[in-house]
Amino acid sequence: MPEHQSYNLLLVVLSYVISVLGSFTALQLAVVIPLAQNSRQRTAAVLAAGAAMGVGAIWAMHFIAMLACDMGMPVTYDVTLTALSAVLAFGACSLGLAIASSGTFAWSKLVLAGICMGLGVTGMHYLGMAAVMMGAFISYNMNLVVASLAIAIVASIVALWLAFNLRGPLQMIGSALVMGVAVCGMHYTGMAAVSIDDNGGQLPANYANGMRGDNLGMSIFVVALVLLVVVLVLNHLRQRRRAMISI
Repeated sequence: MPEHQSYNLLLVVLSYVISVLGSFTALQLAVVIPLAQNSRQRTAAVLAAGAAMGVGAIWAMHFIAMLACDMGMPVTYDVTLTALSAVLAFGACSLGLAIASSGTFAWSKLVLAGICMGLGVTGMHYLGMAAVMMGAFISYNMNLVVASLAIAIVASIVALWLAFNLRGPLQMIGSALVMGVAVCGMHYTGMAAVSIDDNGGQLPANYANGMRGDNLGMSIFVVALVLLVVVLVLNHLRQRRRAMISI
């Protein structure tokens, strides 16, 4: 990336924080998947954990980190592509969880689920990059693109294994911290693959209709933080109620 680019360190830190919180929430919600008593409960549990991982831990982290990057020129974001990138992350994580949790455990199934999830996460990242609108051309170092894909797949396999093999709160916190590093590692490797070349300041036709980054990163962090905390509190209350009923 060009030398004049820089990062807002506060937003970089917040991108990691939201990734850790989203990962922890997803791990908490994934515990319910094997306990589901029917297909409806299982689907709801998969979608809840997929939303926490895909939208909370991955998409919110990605977009906050994108806004942390100063491109050295005015930038807006295509609303449709940005929304589609969130849907893709949600769908990929939900699919990965559904595959990994079906039937008895098998490494082949876990790897397949991780590949599906990793491809979706990587697709989300580069679809999000396609949403960037500015007066410049974007090109990629394909070696680093492949590296970001590899990181996403490995991180997805690890996340899925953790989701169905850890139960203790301290273990989950440690795992969420590691997952935050992995998710951020994928994103910033993908960003390192980017080269930006000035096109003479010619802006895309729909540039003016795009979302602007002013205070948007902090706003997304606050909204994601509140939603994830609410989900965690409700999940905790549900677990306490279930424990009292079983006594």
